[in-house]
Amino acid sequence: MDDTLFQLKFTAKQLEKLAKKADKDSKAEQAKVKKALQQKNVECARVYAENAIRKKNEGVNWLRMASRVDAVASKVQTAVTMKGVTKNMAQVTKALDRALSTMDLQKVSAVMDRFEQQVQNLDVHTSVMEDSMSSATTLTTPQEQVDSLIVQIAEENGLEVLDQLSQLPEGASAVGESSVRSQEDQLSRRLAALRN
Repeated sequence: MDDTLFQLKFTAKQLEKLAKKADKDSKAEQAKVKKALQQKNVECARVYAENAIRKKNEGVNWLRMASRVDAVASKVQTAVTMKGVTKNMAQVTKALDRALSTMDLQKVSAVMDRFEQQVQNLDVHTSVMEDSMSSATTLTTPQEQVDSLIVQIAEENGLEVLDQLSQLPEGASAVGESSVRSQEDQLSRRLAALRN
């Protein structure tokens, strides 16, 4: 099972590298689009743009696959850990059976202490694994943060996205009224500053 875990982690790393390479290729194609547009060669720019989009989608697909493989690796890691803990629990249980059969109270007490320690270790391992599993398999990020980042990037580049965010299905966007108002106020101030 350890070999399987190693192979899964190795595969996830390879997929992440492929995703980075595809992203890099996409950016290179975008630079070619810009250059072609500067040379007023729209037909070549269109071809480069198609390549950039294809490479970007390829990178997203590689990244999605890497995430899935990493989630499986986390599940295998949980199984390996639980197997070790279960083995320790079985040993303690056998020792407890032997101690109870002799009815030596000191031995029973010592074995019970070991048993309680193993249970605590199991709780810690379970808690850590559950936390890592939830972070590995949960792909949700607070929507408010996502929307805020989109708005920030749009503002930096002079793009209008508030209309597109408002067209998302209900619950998919957490940009509230106050956030929209503050964004509009900020845009109004920037426009006024540009006019002066």
